[in-house]
Formats: sequence, C-alpha cells, structure tokens
Amino acid sequence: MLQHWRTLSSRAIHENPWWTYRLDDFEIPGRVKGQYHYVHTAGSSMVVPLTDDGRIIMVNQYRYLGRRESVEFPCGSLQHGRTYPETAHLELREETGYAAKTLEPVGRFNPYNGVTDEMCEVFVATGLSPTQAQPDATEEFEVVACRPAELEAFISQAKVWDGMTLAAWALARETVFGRLG
Repeated sequence: MLQHWRTLSSRAIHENPWWTYRLDDFEIPGRVKGQYHYVHTAGSSMVVPLTDDGRIIMVNQYRYLGRRESVEFPCGSLQHGRTYPETAHLELREETGYAAKTLEPVGRFNPYNGVTDEMCEVFVATGLSPTQAQPDATEEFEVVACRPAELEAFISQAKVWDGMTLAAWALARETVFGRLG
C-alpha cells in the first residue's frame, strides 16, 4: 500500500477570481519532508451540447498561451457559490447562445493532477434552444456545429487540442452515440 502524504501546513501565495496558488509543507511518513506548489480551484463544468438533429455545438476561441485558435466544448470555473449544473447552464448560454432543457452528468476528471486539485464535471446538454450569448470581456467565440464523426476528424487534425475537451469527449462519447442510435 502506498504511503499517504501528511499536510503539515498550507498557505495561499496568490489569489485571483479564478484560482488560488497554494504552497503546502508535507511529509511522507518515515521518509521525507518537502513543499508542494499547486493551483486550487472550486472546480469547473464542461458541456457537450447535442442538438435534436445530432449536431454537437462547440466553440472556437483564441487561446493566449497556445498562441492559436482552439475548438472546445463550453466550459467554465465554479464561482460565487454556484453548483456544477448551474455553472454548466451559465457557460453554455454565455459561450454558445444556447440554453439546455436537460443536463445529463456523464463523468468527472482532474485536468492536471500534479498541478491542480480542480475537478471538472462533464454534462451532455439536450433540448437546446437559442438564447443570447453573453461572453466575458476577454472572450470571443465562434460557434461550431459538427457531427460526431466531424469532431473525431477535428481531433485527428489537431483542431481540437484542448486536453479538457479531449477528456470530456472520452467521457461523453458513448452517451452521445447512444442518443443518436
């Protein structure tokens, strides 16, 4: 059995509206003491929106750190005491201009478990209806509607290169194909 690390102390080094950079002092019992730097978040929600005619709604946006565009599922951080489903509904509306009648949870994952404690919950959204998109001031989106086979081609062509979108598709794929018969 692996030894569980014990936290000796924990402190926030820097905070912003989206995450907190933390530093923990830890001990692996009987072995070593050290420091662990990581990003703490309240979590995130990612949405795989599926239209009645079998198209998947995605967003194309510019990603500053990658210095290129990225086709992704709508996603956002939990803030202001919101729940995962509330955040999913909000991000879907903000980024795509669609509202969902139903959100079906299909799984959860940690996007980078050596660097963050974030947990992302993934939902398949159905019963979509158009509404007004309301992106944040730093966000600009192009809505991309594609069939599942087109999404898989985007992945092969590296048009979809976001790790969270790839993980969400792995969790939602079976549900999406099941709904399409």
